[in-house]
Amino acid sequence: MTSTFPFQSAPANRGEAFRGALRVAAEIAARSPSSHNCQPWGVGWTIGAAARHTAAALLAETAERTRADHEAAAQDEAEYLVLALDRARQLTALPSHGVEMLVSCGAYGEILLRALAAQGWRADRVRFVGPASAAHGLKDAAPEGIFGGRWPRAWVPLCVVRLSHTRTPGNDLAELRDTVRARHTNRGPYRPDGIDPAVLAKLPTSGSGLSLFRAAPGRDSQVTVRHVVADAERAAVADLVSRHGGRDFSHRAAWRETHSFIRRDDADAESSGDGFTLGQLFGPMSPPRRLGMRIALAPATMRILRHVGYHRLLARRLAAVVRCSPAAVALSFDDEAPGAESVVRGGAVLADYWLGATRAGLVLHPVSVILQHDDVRAELEQRLGLPGRAFFVSRLGRAATAFPPSRRLAASRALRLV
Repeated sequence: MTSTFPFQSAPANRGEAFRGALRVAAEIAARSPSSHNCQPWGVGWTIGAAARHTAAALLAETAERTRADHEAAAQDEAEYLVLALDRARQLTALPSHGVEMLVSCGAYGEILLRALAAQGWRADRVRFVGPASAAHGLKDAAPEGIFGGRWPRAWVPLCVVRLSHTRTPGNDLAELRDTVRARHTNRGPYRPDGIDPAVLAKLPTSGSGLSLFRAAPGRDSQVTVRHVVADAERAAVADLVSRHGGRDFSHRAAWRETHSFIRRDDADAESSGDGFTLGQLFGPMSPPRRLGMRIALAPATMRILRHVGYHRLLARRLAAVVRCSPAAVALSFDDEAPGAESVVRGGAVLADYWLGATRAGLVLHPVSVILQHDDVRAELEQRLGLPGRAFFVSRLGRAATAFPPSRRLAASRALRLV
């Protein structure tokens, strides 16, 4: 059994102030970016004695706790959250989707913790969960089972965060909410004028560093942010898209999975709460063209059309908008084989970057297809001189036309009491 918010099953004396703050933060974080808008995240709030003990044991360090740690523990004032990957919502058609899912979870966790910090609940300790949990006094169990019977079976815990209340809240909550709402993928044309180099220089460090994902010493050095503005480099990225961008359409399993997230219309998208409409993919279109695209993109039709090169035509169209964009951005891990912790933290860096770009009046359009196959990704890394493993590449510019944001699932869907 699992319990969802609005907390009817929570003890009346358990975290009255925190439950309201978490509800507000979850509403904001629900608009975090994710591949295919699949929203593969979950967060458990530990309210049971056993779950809280497990969280505290995971966060315990060999070094002696500070006086503040002792006081918080004695007064039972700390709250514990567990960030998780929801396997029921993850993409699985390609091996690279594993990285994309953890990046999405990291972005969600970053925005959630920022929204909590803005309300006075600051994360002061984090620990990533793995098989080594037995070394912290816990039973030798899989990570999925260490938080008890109320933990959702489909969820894989990624990290535990401890939060303590402070009288000095962080950034303005209204500003954060407005920025998150304004942030969304814009696949339309971008204005051709270049972006001020001074604006670009500020973007990688534009975040407030309120969450432990961003504030941990030495963690930010694991991600390199590379802006692609030179004509030759932008042409190289567009060339890769033109030559390889059709793989997603021609790969049967990958396209079947992608197509499952395409919604018939706005009403279907509203009902589903995820995915995207054809208008969000290709911009406004007439009813006849919309019907034609629905037929052409159906997996059964695509299996036929790929024999006449339709997937290559779609790739060339995407390459054309990449080529005409004033800039692109690539994020890469310094490590060629990053672990789960680094990947989740990379998602936090991505959220930080995207929010900073939004505040600067810029929009993004991820071009993930050139990262989803190892040979293409390796060529991209070589052409741009990227260290380690690239995990995000996107068009970057100022929107010439407005694009509607994608629908989202109810914020409560991602929250559980454990």
